[in-house]
Amino acid sequence: MKRSDLLFTALLVPTDFLMLIFAGVLVYYLRFSVLENFRPVIYQIPFKNYFFSVLIISVFWLIIFALSGLYSLSRKKFSDEFLKILIGTSLGLMFITLFIFFDQRYFSSRFIVLFGWILSIIFVSFGRLFIHFLQLFYYKKGKGLIPVLIFGQNRISNQLIQSIKANPGLGYKVIGQVNSVDELLNNWSKKAKDIFEIINTCPDLDRQKVLKIVDFCNEHQIVYKYTPDLFGALASNTSNETIAGIPLIKIKRTALDGWGRIVKRFLDIFFSLFGLIIFSPLFLIVSILIKIDSPGPVFVRLKRVGERGRIFNLFKFRSMVKNAQELKKDLLKYNERRDGPLFKMKNDPRITRIGRWLRRWSIDELPQLVNVLKGEMSIVGPRPHEPEEVDQYQKQHRQLLTIKPGITGLAQISGRAELSFNEEAKLDLYYIENWSIWQDVKILIKTIPAVISQKGAV
Repeated sequence: MKRSDLLFTALLVPTDFLMLIFAGVLVYYLRFSVLENFRPVIYQIPFKNYFFSVLIISVFWLIIFALSGLYSLSRKKFSDEFLKILIGTSLGLMFITLFIFFDQRYFSSRFIVLFGWILSIIFVSFGRLFIHFLQLFYYKKGKGLIPVLIFGQNRISNQLIQSIKANPGLGYKVIGQVNSVDELLNNWSKKAKDIFEIINTCPDLDRQKVLKIVDFCNEHQIVYKYTPDLFGALASNTSNETIAGIPLIKIKRTALDGWGRIVKRFLDIFFSLFGLIIFSPLFLIVSILIKIDSPGPVFVRLKRVGERGRIFNLFKFRSMVKNAQELKKDLLKYNERRDGPLFKMKNDPRITRIGRWLRRWSIDELPQLVNVLKGEMSIVGPRPHEPEEVDQYQKQHRQLLTIKPGITGLAQISGRAELSFNEEAKLDLYYIENWSIWQDVKILIKTIPAVISQKGAV
């Protein structure tokens, strides 16, 4: 799912919350200000107490909305949403009825209960319509659309292409159409980064050809979808959706999707800001020591490959001499890692005195908190590699680019530099395919003893 879809889905939560509060405040005003002249008030709850009750009830209603499926990440029509809004608010009304039963003094007016329910339906529906119109306007401007490549040339593919072009609200744009695996591999390998999804509309495609398409998608971090006749032939980690009335099945490249991605990003921002504040005195001390130890900058920017093959500058405290990159080519013959593309040399002459200490305690990696804050990295994830190393990846290794690289990860807490490249890749691939927020927490906890033990540090 693209970032724009996640953003608009996430906006629904605060929008619903505000609409519920507006409905609650308006019904209070109508009852105790407008209708007071027509129907005397027996007992008026103080607005402060009433507003606090509205806040509490609104939070519970959001939970009911979530359980009703109003925050699912699949694209849905407003007509389907309205039914769920009606169900969710009705269940919320039941909660209010129970609340009144236990404490009648809070709601002496049936008008507040009944019209609160009606206004909640109206306000929440209005808020969601506003988000839908905002999203549609965004899509009509050609922004945030998912670039999709259609595989196959038949009735289904033609129907898909026509519907996508005629309905920008679907959130897709067709960037091409291919009719064979050879055409896909020959014409789109160099343009793979332009593709976000491939939709296979050939239900009778030979299994070997399907596997080649899936292999192509895994290699280039592309979402693969196909018509239901192929269900069960490839993977169990799937989800369903419908485009233009055509059912599609999506193979998930990682468990890190939807709300999990939102939560992970929120935690990344929180922990990176917290870390930068807490470690700011250490940053100052280390900067002074680096300057005293050897000539050169305090920080270095190293080219690394991130999510979907994007190149970014990774920040680190300088732990090597000034011209370390130029000296690397003369040291390749001493590389102790022959099993993969990574370079490792135990007594690397390029490392400075203070640099060896920084590496031993992983302090040189603290500036990567800036990369996390910028959204280029995550606190937890696969190890980031150099472009030259990624160029030597085998096809199965390119799945490591499915998510953002991390400062720490499953490989780092399982042996750090002592692992072979294949062992490291297997651990990172396992993390990608089986991500959970609890796994991130466990990795963070285990990172501390891994650093203290200095096992595998270079």
